[in-house]
Formats: sequence, structure tokens, C-alpha cells
Amino acid sequence: MGTAIVVVVLIVVVGGLIFIAANKRATARRNELENAKADARRWVERLGGQVMNLTGTDEASKQALADASERYTAAGSQMDQVQTAEQAKLVTKTALEGLYYVRAAREAMGLDPGPALPEDREQAEAGRVTDDRRVNVEGHEYAASARPGEGTPYYYPGGRVAGRPVPQGWYSEPWWKPALVAGAWGVGTFLLFDAMFSGMHGIPDAAAWESGYDAGQADAMADTGGDGGGDMGGDWGDFGGGDFGGGDF
Repeated sequence: MGTAIVVVVLIVVVGGLIFIAANKRATARRNELENAKADARRWVERLGGQVMNLTGTDEASKQALADASERYTAAGSQMDQVQTAEQAKLVTKTALEGLYYVRAAREAMGLDPGPALPEDREQAEAGRVTDDRRVNVEGHEYAASARPGEGTPYYYPGGRVAGRPVPQGWYSEPWWKPALVAGAWGVGTFLLFDAMFSGMHGIPDAAAWESGYDAGQADAMADTGGDGGGDMGGDWGDFGGGDFGGGDF
């Protein structure tokens, strides 16, 4: 009888400990979700304030603000569907992308760009345009610049699109958008990337780009002395496209 009582007591104690541990884990997950949602709301609200109070004065700033407005709309839609901390982090990622477009628009208008923003690791690793380039690829002219201008009114904040890097900079046209929509790059894009960015400091070479970005990226980052910057979030799960450049649910 005594042994049976001891066994029952042990079962009750172990069961209680398991319940307490499970409850703690659930509480931790709820807290993580609420904190992530609060952080996402803060960035979305900040983006909304900028979008609603700024009006572009030239083609470059108008285009950048239009892209910022798109990201604000996307972030709001994403926020309505958030159920996990990872999904909330994707909202933050989308809102931050919009704020990078806002900064670009403000710079194009000669305004103070405002405080610095967190830099996504993929954005940092993609590099940035440092030279003015004008190239002809298969009979079509493309231009890239570190600054907005009449010939380069399209801004991209930098990051991966369909698994390959697009450097931060201003462009004559949004040549990355077809891949953003289709999820795959066209056959001729390798030639464009090679022509436009060959030899540009801190940008992966065309062979690394074609092989899927990661191969050879360490060499490109070694040129800048960087380690890829901080990561705003890890695995975005199945919530929606995580490319810094237009991931929708």
C-alpha cells in the first residue's frame, strides 16, 4: 500500500511539473507574440505618418513615396492576419522597407532623411550602387546611380529578390520587379547584372549571382570589411514572401 501511495504522489508531482512547464512555455510564446505585434504596430504607424504627410515634388520622390504607400498597405493587411511572432516580424520587415522608401523620397527632395533605420542582413549583403553606370544589354539601355536623377527615378532599398541580390540604389527602371512578381529571374538578367555591377565595390560578381547569391558572397563582403549586418528576423515560415522588396501574404 505504501509503495502505491508513493507512486501516485510521484505521478501527481511529475504531472504538476509538466503542467507548470507547459504553462510557462505558453505564456512565453504569448508574451513574445504581443511584444512582436507591438513592435510591428510601432513601425507601421511610423510609416503611415510619413506616407500621409509627404508629397513628392519630382518623379523620383513621387515614385519612392508610391512604393512606400504600397508597403504601408501591405503591412496593414499583414497585421490583420498575424498569429505568430514570426508573422509579426514579417510585418515589421515590410514596414521598414516602406520607411527606406520614405528616406529615399526625403533625400530626393533635399529633406532631412530622419533617423537611421535597422538594416536587414540580406539588404546589407546585397551591397549598394557606388558608381554611375549606363549599360546596353541586348539593345536596351539601363542606368544605375547612388543618387536620384532624371534618368534614375526608381529606388530599391537592397535585398534578395527570388533568391538573388539587388543592390541598394537608384535605377532607370525597376528591372527586378518581374522576378518579384513571378518568383524567378528571366534568362537575360544575368547579362544585365554582369554589365551593370561588374567590378563595383562590395557587390557579388555575376557568377555568384547566377549560382544563387550565397556562393562567392563572402568575397564580396570581405571587400567592405563587413559581416552582413544585423538580422531583423530569421525564419519567416509560410506567412508570405520574405524578400526585402515586396513580400505579400
